[in-house]
Amino acid sequence: MNRASEQSISILGCGWLGLPLAAHLVKEGYLVKGSVTADDKMEELVTRQITPYRVMITDAGIDSNDLAGFLQSQILIVNFPPSRREDVVLYHQAQMAHLVKEIEKSPVKQVLFVSSTSVYPDVNGEVYEHEVATPTKGSGKALLAVEKMLRTNVRFMTTVIRFAGLIGYDRMPGRFLAGKKNVENGDAPINVIHQDDCIALIREIIRQQAWGEVFNACADEHPTRREYYTQAAAVAGLEVPTFAATADPHFKIINADKIKQRLDYTFRYPDPLSLLHSGI
Repeated sequence: MNRASEQSISILGCGWLGLPLAAHLVKEGYLVKGSVTADDKMEELVTRQITPYRVMITDAGIDSNDLAGFLQSQILIVNFPPSRREDVVLYHQAQMAHLVKEIEKSPVKQVLFVSSTSVYPDVNGEVYEHEVATPTKGSGKALLAVEKMLRTNVRFMTTVIRFAGLIGYDRMPGRFLAGKKNVENGDAPINVIHQDDCIALIREIIRQQAWGEVFNACADEHPTRREYYTQAAAVAGLEVPTFAATADPHFKIINADKIKQRLDYTFRYPDPLSLLHSGI
């Protein structure tokens, strides 16, 4: 029996990233429990050999068909984004406070929190994990607050992975700016990461037991918005956007050296421009 078959992993949030992640970990030999927010979504998990649970978390509490059963794992991957609402910071913290109380009563020893590079403001330069982040967007403020909540809890150990913009498969960018005119900030570099790299990095964190860390995760190359979205629209056969002249672009460049060195990882898709032509 391999090590993977002895471990149970629970994934809170089996959506665009969580579902293929869960399926991948099943193939690796792990016992995987996955959560969705509605009963009619559970059958898809069953077909992929993922043990399904319904878990809905609001600021008022947690509604689940079997929350204790879902949390009967050594590892919990928390993968649901902040809601789009004006009170997102307080709301997301309240959601996570309910979850933390339940984690503390469970066998969970390691938490992997899927965060975002939106915790970093635009500094017109590179950003690193060791820097003190001061988000400007509500979602970034919410994520940073939850990161701190999880990382300071002594009952379990948390690793945070901050993903750049998610791309791949059905989430291709050709339509994002297609046909738009005078788009601002065209000379700003972009930060994206392919779904396959997200899954592989999470798998390596688990395999190498890289707990208690904060990682940035972003493709190596950073083409400008103008280059990227113009080519993306053209490849998709859509009207290419036009960009306004910008004397003072605002941007950040996500530095992902730490995760590559710590996990000895080479990105499968380091160049977003090359990826546009691959259809992946």
